[in-house]
Amino acid sequence: MKISYNWLKEYVKTDLSADQAAAILTAAGLEIEGIEKVESIRGGLQGLVVAEVLTCTDHPDSDHLHVTTVSVGDGAEPLQVVCGAPNVAAGQKVILAQIGTVLYPTGEEEGFKIKKSKIRGVESFGMLCAEDEIGVGTAHDGIIVLDPATKPGTPAAEVYDMQDDYVYEVGLTPNRIDAASHYGVARDLAAYLTANGQPTQAKLADVSAFGVDDPTALPVNVVVEDPAGAPRYSGVTVKGVKIAPSPDWLQQRLRAIGLNPKNNVVDITNYVMYECGQPLHAFDMGKVAGHKIVVRRAQEGEPFVTLDGVEHKLSAEDLMICDEQRPMCLAGVFGGLDSGVSDTTTDIFIEAAYFNPVTVRKSARRHGLSTDSSFRFERGTDPDMPAYALRRAALLVKELAGGTIASEVVDLYPQKIGPFEFEVNLGRINRLIGADIPVETAKAILTGLEIEIRSERTEANGDTVLAIAVPAYRVDVQREADIAEEILRIYGFNNVPNPHYIKNVITYGNQKTPNRLIEAASNLLVGQGCVEIMSNSLTRGAYYEGLVAYPAENCVKILNPLSNELNVMRQTLLFNALEAVALNVNRRNGDLRLFEFGNCYFFSPAAAAAEGAKGTLKPYSEERRLALTVTGLERQPNWNAPKPQMSDFFTVKYLTEQLLQRFGVNIYEGFYETIESDLYSEAVAYKIRGKKLFEMGVVSPKLARGTFDLKQPVYFMEMNVGHLQKIVETVRVQAAELSKYPEVKRDLALLVDKNVTFSQLREAASKAEKKLLKSVGLFDVYEGDKLPEGKKSYALNFVIEDTTKTLTDTEIERIMGNIAAALAKATGAQVRA
Repeated sequence: MKISYNWLKEYVKTDLSADQAAAILTAAGLEIEGIEKVESIRGGLQGLVVAEVLTCTDHPDSDHLHVTTVSVGDGAEPLQVVCGAPNVAAGQKVILAQIGTVLYPTGEEEGFKIKKSKIRGVESFGMLCAEDEIGVGTAHDGIIVLDPATKPGTPAAEVYDMQDDYVYEVGLTPNRIDAASHYGVARDLAAYLTANGQPTQAKLADVSAFGVDDPTALPVNVVVEDPAGAPRYSGVTVKGVKIAPSPDWLQQRLRAIGLNPKNNVVDITNYVMYECGQPLHAFDMGKVAGHKIVVRRAQEGEPFVTLDGVEHKLSAEDLMICDEQRPMCLAGVFGGLDSGVSDTTTDIFIEAAYFNPVTVRKSARRHGLSTDSSFRFERGTDPDMPAYALRRAALLVKELAGGTIASEVVDLYPQKIGPFEFEVNLGRINRLIGADIPVETAKAILTGLEIEIRSERTEANGDTVLAIAVPAYRVDVQREADIAEEILRIYGFNNVPNPHYIKNVITYGNQKTPNRLIEAASNLLVGQGCVEIMSNSLTRGAYYEGLVAYPAENCVKILNPLSNELNVMRQTLLFNALEAVALNVNRRNGDLRLFEFGNCYFFSPAAAAAEGAKGTLKPYSEERRLALTVTGLERQPNWNAPKPQMSDFFTVKYLTEQLLQRFGVNIYEGFYETIESDLYSEAVAYKIRGKKLFEMGVVSPKLARGTFDLKQPVYFMEMNVGHLQKIVETVRVQAAELSKYPEVKRDLALLVDKNVTFSQLREAASKAEKKLLKSVGLFDVYEGDKLPEGKKSYALNFVIEDTTKTLTDTEIERIMGNIAAALAKATGAQVRA
């Protein structure tokens, strides 16, 4: 949102510079993301000064040029300037563009620079200017002639009262709709200054001059059939207006904040909205059938054409502003094509209302419309502001468009919306903040924020408790924690002592919660060089089109998507991970280890059909998942390892198994199996206790390269955190003394079929010797022409240990024989000599 600093200062008196005010507003919670200097006249009239024409003679070689000498005062040498204006004469005070000045003529994009020149043999050291040549007007029939009292040497910017403006880009958070106007921002600035020893108050323009000129000249009948949708509806008519361009000051104000002026009436409604935060709408009374305004719900399927010429089919939930015959405006969102102000309009009805935020929000989303008006209404405007805004707009219309106020003010407000009333304990707030803010300071802050203090008492422990009433426009302040935030942001985060030790002790207890697991897993992965990412649960539905692993029909679709790129809920964290990889690779950061904890969401068409028939199954579900993504170099080359080492499948496998070991999960309890998936070129799934815990593999080049333009291989693992949590809850960590007896290591070289996997061998060995076999490792794989067709060689390492005695050779040979037999039976493995 854009805020003009010059405009802002109309509501709060301050001598602060634009930068100083920006720093205060940011400290108070309205982050100023950028400041742009805006010149009311391009170039700011830099290099232009007042000069006095000392002499003026005809040019010796021209019948229309003049040779002048001009003085800029302060003892400077007179300058010779050749001028072609017919009205130049000695004794005049004129505007001189000195050498080096860049001029921006009215209506021209490009400027031009004044240089020393020779015109028909006579040297000229500047230029005497007309209005259009310096951008202050359109006249070109002669040079500007100033008041004779104007002092030579005065900058032209002072003559024309040039005031550069500064426009703030305010990063408005969704809860601060009260600050979506210049007056709203002024309230925060005033409160901050008051709390810091500079008492001031934000004030709106005076509307006491408002009065009805002729209450019977153009009466209007207003009927609100749906007071729940329009708790307050106000309006007044103005007769005899003249539609014309707005004056320069109004156009400049609107342009400064990025709005294009339309005409005086429309510009006034926009001006008042950005002034006080109250959206307005002006109807052409000549197009209002029966001079009757009806606020009602639409009929289902009723057609309505908005100002942009698009036809919408209305819902019975849409709130409409209608006349006797048809809808004229989608309440709080968009005006209709045939009821707005045009060049032929002479009589208008000005509307100011408080609409139900939920009603406006649903209508705006339903029809895919987003306007400055709906932005404010759907977040909650000030229900007390319509009366002021209506009078302010009517006075401006009279001033800038003429006409008379031709009806009584209609203000239908059957159920007044009051402030939010509750108690706050200032002692508890101080303990939460971690600073001893004096009671009087806290009270001054609340008063500065227009929060009424209705009573005060002291608790037995000395805490001060205030009964307060928060204005209805502060929809985000309805409890003590909100007041703590308000006090802190105005008091100043920087004024809280550092370090801030929280005195409350937080204990987790013995809760079955994944939070501890997630924290421990995150710490381990970060320790392994991984970086955590966070991504949006909303994603692009196109990712799932044609997928078998995650069919598009299983996506949870968004009814009111913000865009086609955020139209479904994700079924997997893979696409978010690939987006992050692509973003980094495109910025020359391609060596990545990323992880993310996030929810995935699923829709079951079959369950939905069954639910419709029996009402027993829930079609929607979600899972908490962990994604681990590895790509690029695993280790950079250095002096003792000159060759770079690339990450591969076993990098992500190692990290995953380290994670399981951290939580005491016995890897040998589960098993890997090869899976086919259109997400991977090669992949395995790990199953334990009858369920898949995770899958990992090499991301399909078709997906990585085709969709994300990634030329380097990407390795990905995705784990079901809920399943891991259940496994971890059953793990019992046992402590034992270190064995006094040595472990024994034995190797076996096996000839196996090419389709036999290491996990199959490890599983068979573990079943053959459950008690004494501690681990199985694979340290060599060989495939070549020296082996029989369809065979490969595995070299396995076995670690055997008995914690009660030293194993004898006989026992070791027996154990290894049993293992070899089990391997042969399970996989057909043959022991090689």
